[in-house]
Amino acid sequence: MTAPQLSILIPAKDEAGNLPTLLDEIQAALADTDYEILVVDDASRDGSWELLCRRAEQDARLRPFRHARSAGQSTSIWQAAGAARGCWLAMLDGDGQNDPADLPRLFERAQRGDVTLVIGQRTNRRDDWLKRLSSRVANGVRAALLDDATPDTGCGLKVIRRQAFLDLPYFDHMHRFTPALVLMQGGNCLSLPVNHRPRGSGRSHYGLNNRLWAGLVDLLGVMWLHRRSRLPAPLESVSGPTTLSNDLSTGEPALPEQALQRAGHASTLKGVSR
Repeated sequence: MTAPQLSILIPAKDEAGNLPTLLDEIQAALADTDYEILVVDDASRDGSWELLCRRAEQDARLRPFRHARSAGQSTSIWQAAGAARGCWLAMLDGDGQNDPADLPRLFERAQRGDVTLVIGQRTNRRDDWLKRLSSRVANGVRAALLDDATPDTGCGLKVIRRQAFLDLPYFDHMHRFTPALVLMQGGNCLSLPVNHRPRGSGRSHYGLNNRLWAGLVDLLGVMWLHRRSRLPAPLESVSGPTTLSNDLSTGEPALPEQALQRAGHASTLKGVSR
């Protein structure tokens, strides 16, 4: 099978009410793009897996995977990146709040090659006041302590080269710190305004407790990584200066099998055989 240009990664847990519309919107938004969609069903109990299998029978671009036990959003995204065939990755949440119509603009900007990560900035949040407040506080604390130069690190809409993403250190909840991790590798980030919509159905799986306390622990860990990092580290050889670092917007993708083996310790990912 010919490798597509772009791989769309969608983590989803109990999103059977939102996935059909979201998949239709992606198809409409990327009509002129060679893409595939990898949806990771994170142990849903609402029929999401059956829905995805039926859709995959009708659309070869859709590649569903699932966890028998919930492994979380970051693990779902990271394993999907390992299985992806495209050299570019686009990520968005499975709850339908991210607008696929923004994908072409973010992808076009990323392809210019002068930035490592293009991430959305939700300028008009459509969440309740508590979620908006907690997000504002979290973004402020992260910006002050990590200096990640990103006003909305929690936005699910991101575009990055596949190899650049796989070179980032993996840990649970890493998706909240992607810009900071990219900067630690010597890359750069750009935020673009994107649309944000109310959740269509279902409910959020994040509350104050599992966002605040887990986020504080993770923040300390990322601060330690930042303190101990020495990248980028230019090298000189007999042929002149060069740079060996974990990304910088270029490079060929690693083999999917290698990435999945690296992710195997976290959980088992099962896909649909074709």
